[in-house]
Amino acid sequence: MQATDKTTLNVGFDDTDSPKGMCTTFLAYKIVDMLHRQNTEFLDYPRLIRFNPNIPWKTRGNGAVSIQVKTANPARTKDKIKSMVLEYSDTANGANPGLVFLQSDHVPTQLAEFSRLALWQLISRGTAKKFTKTNNLESHYQGNGQGLVGAIGAIGYDFDDHTMELLSYRKRLQFGKQRRISVDSVKDMQEKTFPDTFNSFDTKKGRILIAPHGPDPVFYGIRGESADSLLHATKILKTSEKLDGHMIFKSNQGTGDHLKNNLTFENMRPFASGRITGTVSNIPKTLRGGHVFFKIISQGHEYWCALYKPTGISTMASHLLKGDKICGGGGVRRASKNFARVINLEFLDVISLVTHIMVSNPECKKCHKKMKSKGKNQGFECIRCGKTALKKITSIVPRRIKRQLYLPKISAHRHLTRPLQRIGTVNRSSEFDKSLSWFCVYGK
Repeated sequence: MQATDKTTLNVGFDDTDSPKGMCTTFLAYKIVDMLHRQNTEFLDYPRLIRFNPNIPWKTRGNGAVSIQVKTANPARTKDKIKSMVLEYSDTANGANPGLVFLQSDHVPTQLAEFSRLALWQLISRGTAKKFTKTNNLESHYQGNGQGLVGAIGAIGYDFDDHTMELLSYRKRLQFGKQRRISVDSVKDMQEKTFPDTFNSFDTKKGRILIAPHGPDPVFYGIRGESADSLLHATKILKTSEKLDGHMIFKSNQGTGDHLKNNLTFENMRPFASGRITGTVSNIPKTLRGGHVFFKIISQGHEYWCALYKPTGISTMASHLLKGDKICGGGGVRRASKNFARVINLEFLDVISLVTHIMVSNPECKKCHKKMKSKGKNQGFECIRCGKTALKKITSIVPRRIKRQLYLPKISAHRHLTRPLQRIGTVNRSSEFDKSLSWFCVYGK
């Protein structure tokens, strides 16, 4: 069969992992290995798409995977992938895998629209099931079918900006064991590859950020701007553990995609993500633990906003004053006994600040002491020397917050958080390395 007779097959899958083990990207790694051994033609890097991080039942980073290939035998390829999804899904511990196939050179716009919604809204599994039927998508699922949401979205995702991630995988005998990686080598890697990689090491805490802590198969994940920068970075890292291999994904991590939509009164539903611009309408409250809550007025409606201590920017929020204009991005928390719906902010952009004017009793120029009021409309008098004054004085107090963008500290970043070094950066390079340097099983 000629290459022109091959079929383009888009494969999307999600929710194959659980808090107790496995990983959707590891399944992708195994599927790519199988397809590679069959001399399948890959049309792009595997895609790792992070969806709305505020979904309460997500596992870890709420990531789904899609793969686009050309195959001479799509039926056989689909059967093998279905078998592997069954084998590598942790359904015993609550995984609800979803698998979707689309045989087409063109991804319909309705899949892109579905994907955009999944970035910032809650989409029910019932909606996803109905979507597959309405659009004649071949789909398979186990459990409650929640994985269909990510499976559809991963195929439909349309990149405006992207990053890359190299994930290295452990041998099965090492699953669940402590990861041992040289702290100095991670620090060295970050210094040598900046700004082509990001969020690898927290210099303030001396903490490694590339290695997960759970029992899943991932040993480390390096995020960056290109495949070449990641391959260079991984050569700097040092570990005593013999790893199974690695694979590079094209991803929306570090793009802030989930916060591009504007939150309004109409879409301010629980678990929605987005951004909102408004004017501070009260004095911020600092609660026990250092969490700061304040209200803003936006388009005629008032909303509670919160910045939590672990972000490292709650103290800045405590210095806001009534009348300050801000833009914040985050997720909508469901109403509780103490608060109406709250927008849990992931960043704070201070647009404008009011002048802080303090009114106080006048000071005696001779005694340098504050005068006391003589009574209503009777002026002020120094209790030491008897000098008088008619009215209070005003003074401008320097603000302790600036007009700037405040991001959470690096250890509090979510997968989708756009780091400071990527502000203003848009990566639209679509060149795909067909040499398969992006995929490697060590020892083969």
